[in-house]
Amino acid sequence: MGLRVSRDLDGCLTVTLGIARLGKHVALAPLVLSVDEAEQLHAGLCFALAPETPPVDSPECRKPVRYPGGRQQY
Repeated sequence: MGLRVSRDLDGCLTVTLGIARLGKHVALAPLVLSVDEAEQLHAGLCFALAPETPPVDSPECRKPVRYPGGRQQY
């Protein structure tokens, strides 16, 4: 199941998170982020996911980038 993300009139982003206990869904909870907080979360997740091979259908920001000299970054 994908995460639901919406933007309010003030520009804040809301991510609806599914809360589970012992593997069983118990609730939904909104995580409200400013644009700056969302950017920090995005950067942190990309950094944490960097060692993982991105799925074929992953967003463009997870695709590897080849820099001159052969260095690869995500």
